[in-house]
Amino acid sequence: MADDRKLHWENVYSTKDEVDVSWFQESPAPSLELIHLAQAKRSDAIIDVGGGASRLIDNLLAEGFDGVTVLDLSEAALDMARKRLGAKGDEVTWIAADATLWEPPQVYDIWHDRAAFHFVTDRGQQAAYIERLKRGLKIGGHLIIGTFALDGPEKCSGLPVARYSSDSLTDLLGAGFKLIDSRRHDHSTPWESVQRFQFSTFKRIA
Repeated sequence: MADDRKLHWENVYSTKDEVDVSWFQESPAPSLELIHLAQAKRSDAIIDVGGGASRLIDNLLAEGFDGVTVLDLSEAALDMARKRLGAKGDEVTWIAADATLWEPPQVYDIWHDRAAFHFVTDRGQQAAYIERLKRGLKIGGHLIIGTFALDGPEKCSGLPVARYSSDSLTDLLGAGFKLIDSRRHDHSTPWESVQRFQFSTFKRIA
């Protein structure tokens, strides 16, 4: 199953430009606002899970963050971002891995995930993702997670997704995560349709 997911995303990023996917954002404003809400310091270790070719990394580097990691299942997506950034890309740690199987090599101050976790629909794989999250996010660190809202799309990129509210995410994460912010975001796709997102920010407390 992991190989099937990897093949799917390698195909997406090998056949489409970064602006030709529904989740493309010219400016990742909601994510940046929440990273600032978490009072991130420029030296903080930040991981963008499922970051792929996202332009969040460009903005973080421009703001002076120097401990940034991007993890994605697709090597092609990471290559797209590396090429776009040029020499600046050398400042980033790039990891091609499945977030449900990967073993975090360190603990992070901020774990950011926009539009990756909602593709994890199997309960066992959700549990595996959360286990990696617990290993990889420091106590006192922040989880910022953006998923399709309960009234968001049921599928994306031809794949089924899981939709969430902040309450259902809180229940799924279990003890040790305190919800500190919940907000909706209407994302306009490149072809001007609207996808309803739920952004939830948690503090790791135990």
